[in-house]
Amino acid sequence: MLPVSVFIIAKNEADRIGATIRAIRGLTDDLVVVDSGSTDGTQAVAQDLGARVIFNPWPGYGLQKRFAEDQCRHEWLLNLDADEEVSPELLAEMRALFAHGQPPCQAYGIRIAETFPGESAPHPLAYRVAPVRLYRRDAGRYSSSLVHDRVDLKPGTRIGKLKGLVHHRSVRSLGDQLAKLNSYTDQQAIDLEVRGISIPTWRVYFEFPAAFVKAYFGRLHFLRGTYGFLIAMNYATWRHLRLAKHYERKRLGALAKSSSQTERA
Repeated sequence: MLPVSVFIIAKNEADRIGATIRAIRGLTDDLVVVDSGSTDGTQAVAQDLGARVIFNPWPGYGLQKRFAEDQCRHEWLLNLDADEEVSPELLAEMRALFAHGQPPCQAYGIRIAETFPGESAPHPLAYRVAPVRLYRRDAGRYSSSLVHDRVDLKPGTRIGKLKGLVHHRSVRSLGDQLAKLNSYTDQQAIDLEVRGISIPTWRVYFEFPAAFVKAYFGRLHFLRGTYGFLIAMNYATWRHLRLAKHYERKRLGALAKSSSQTERA
């Protein structure tokens, strides 16, 4: 066991969280799952696999991960989502990192690769990101954003990069993905308003085609055949809905303000 706490936030992930926990449970003696009200038995699956399951009402992505950080016992923290699996190569790499005491850096970026339904492993050229997921709690913590779940590190933090992959099985089905993204855009539109950000209206006309090109060609989804095309379409729909809902909130807010001024006059 490494001196690392692993934390996962979840809601209705009974079909996926088992694989996530089984891949990592040999690494830690402190596995924390923060559940925001699952109704599909997620809590029981996690508990049966040795996790400490804690309920916390949903406050937003960043705040939920902050809450989870506070439940952890160790100085080092590893965050995983309930639809992610640590590869054997990454597991071995993390063991080697702690083999001779404290790692040389205070935070580590981990490569996360998209894995589509029916794939046992990511395509060799699958789109991947490398956010900080392994870090000392005194080096930073998750942001308090409603929609952004990034680790905000203190200035001067030494950041390393690990080579092993996390397999990201985010897509259950095309329909499920679209429903999830539709819900997510509600929170994104609110977040933009809270932060006082106004995106120009002209972007509404170009967001969908630009996003499709970004996903299909920029993220190499064209290499994944018809399914890659369909995933790119879902991505473009998500980006379009984000701006559409942002525009709608601005429009309704302006109409309400105008009506209020007219009544006072």
